[in-house]
Amino acid sequence: MTKKGNQFERYSRQIFIEEIGLEGQRKIMNAKVLVIGAGGLGSPVIQYLSAAGVGTIGVVDFDEVELHNLNRQVIHNEHSVGISKVESAGEFVKNLNHQVSFIKHHVKIDTSNAEELISDYGIMVDGSDNFTTRYLVNDTCVKLEKPLVYGSILGFSGQVAVFNIHGSKNLRDIFPEPPSDENLPDCDSLGVLGALPGIVGSMMANVALNIITDLPVPVNKLTLIDTFNWNFQTIDF
Repeated sequence: MTKKGNQFERYSRQIFIEEIGLEGQRKIMNAKVLVIGAGGLGSPVIQYLSAAGVGTIGVVDFDEVELHNLNRQVIHNEHSVGISKVESAGEFVKNLNHQVSFIKHHVKIDTSNAEELISDYGIMVDGSDNFTTRYLVNDTCVKLEKPLVYGSILGFSGQVAVFNIHGSKNLRDIFPEPPSDENLPDCDSLGVLGALPGIVGSMMANVALNIITDLPVPVNKLTLIDTFNWNFQTIDF
């Protein structure tokens, strides 16, 4: 068998972890994860889930790659500018791990398609950049009883949480109603240092892998990341 096809060798450093082992790797390879967004947070999530060997990764994004994305959206490159993010993400995954089944959803997730998209996957990872999508994904996961890994970033700050897993709380238990998107600060207006989404997205990917392999996850807790003061805090909700 060639090195390209040697699964044990490829994933050996995960398999060697006592809490994962062969059985955990099988769970990873049988998992179906939907990533909402192939941008700043979605990029490291897609990168590390595909590297870990997640069997099926679906990505929902309707945007095209733009030059200003490249300081943080590391799965895309200069040759990706002008093409859809899901196409660029698919090319990245194909080059990294041909064993992953990559499903492109080049659509905007909204009330007309959210249930259909989410129902096909076991775990959702939300890297969207607006409150309308975040609450839609949250509410749909609650309705369909699907676990959700949540993350957000702005400037030097980020958040990570797990919602709706084994009956746990969800986004509305922290913030019952979404704020208006009008006049809210975002990365387009205030910017973001490229490494921050790498940190937060990597944490999201790690949590997703813990869910897949039945390892502990932070339930009913919100992790706050402050890279300006280098402070990490977890609060209960």
